[in-house]
Amino acid sequence: MLRLATLALSLTLPMAAFAQCGGAFSEFKSGLKAEAVSMGIPPASADAFLSGVRQDASVLRADQAQGVFQKPFIDFSRHLISSQRLNKGQQLAGQYDSTFDRIETTYGVDRSVLLAFWAFETDYGAFQGDFNTANALATLAHDCRRPELFRPQVLAAMRLHADGQFDPRTTTGAWAGEIGMVQMLPQDIIENGVDADGNGRVDLKTSATDALHSGGKMLQHLGWQAGQPWLQEVTVPTTMDWAQSGLETVKSTAYWQALGVAARNDTLADLPASLILPQGHKGPAFLAYPNFNVYFEWNQSFTYVLTAAYFATRLGGAPIYDAGNPDTGLDSAQMKRLQHRLQDKGYDVGDIDGILGAGTRAAVKAEQQRLGLPADAWPTPALLNQI
Repeated sequence: MLRLATLALSLTLPMAAFAQCGGAFSEFKSGLKAEAVSMGIPPASADAFLSGVRQDASVLRADQAQGVFQKPFIDFSRHLISSQRLNKGQQLAGQYDSTFDRIETTYGVDRSVLLAFWAFETDYGAFQGDFNTANALATLAHDCRRPELFRPQVLAAMRLHADGQFDPRTTTGAWAGEIGMVQMLPQDIIENGVDADGNGRVDLKTSATDALHSGGKMLQHLGWQAGQPWLQEVTVPTTMDWAQSGLETVKSTAYWQALGVAARNDTLADLPASLILPQGHKGPAFLAYPNFNVYFEWNQSFTYVLTAAYFATRLGGAPIYDAGNPDTGLDSAQMKRLQHRLQDKGYDVGDIDGILGAGTRAAVKAEQQRLGLPADAWPTPALLNQI
């Protein structure tokens, strides 16, 4: 499963609760019960939910084995995007045409965006995950790396259970606790679940109509702007200041046009935008518009987000991107060495994980500027040797 659980959560909890991780699992569950009861969940319901909850070591292994995100954009996108997925998406767009019409009218989210998430999260519902959701969430909440993320989700699942909408014994999904065709966390379901087919319940596992409406409502809730694009492929001149690339720089399209940036197809939207060069100035180039930032509320992996956004443009009719001829990048071991060296220089690169994340990109760009290299945030073996 590619989805990373990264959404901000809205359950109102004391900050002290976030530190309640680790230790004996039985004591951890007792703490969960006390917290759930304080939130108004009946004690008997909390007991029924927690009685069968167990730690799942396979969840932690899955959490620690996300090597796919170490792939660069070109490799990653080619891995995820196939003619079969593209054709299936186009077929489903027609099959659920009236559903997508309602979603676009109600929530302002383009069908291509939801189709791309549907494809990547579960291969259009075919592979929704077989981890016990209650066990997965409790295991991750007990683990002390991200309790502030997962503990509220356990409590949200307990609320759904108390309302008769979640069976802790039989509900399954992704290793990180997401459920259904577009993979939503329990708190997402509470806030954005939609019974679009009118059968009296929100069913994200077997009702595509419910799942797609719920995903559309969630994206609207996260800030999606109706009628606006999210990503567009562009061509760039060979002489521009590459340090202006990156999501941290937001300029008008008129500004980018003045520098020689042009739409590869169609025309540029009149919106603020950032120039993205996922594999440096010799590789693919895109302008990211404000809606692109909403993707990071769904998933925080830059490569995943860019690939999902790009696939949505393909489903909407855009051609295959021009891959260019990017300089050779770093393998996982080299990337970790680079991260260690950057960290030693005082840069905050986050985890030493071999993934080219935002912190590593920023540090690479700073070092490229210091060394007089094209500051496009794409690390190469030559850069590694100079640091």
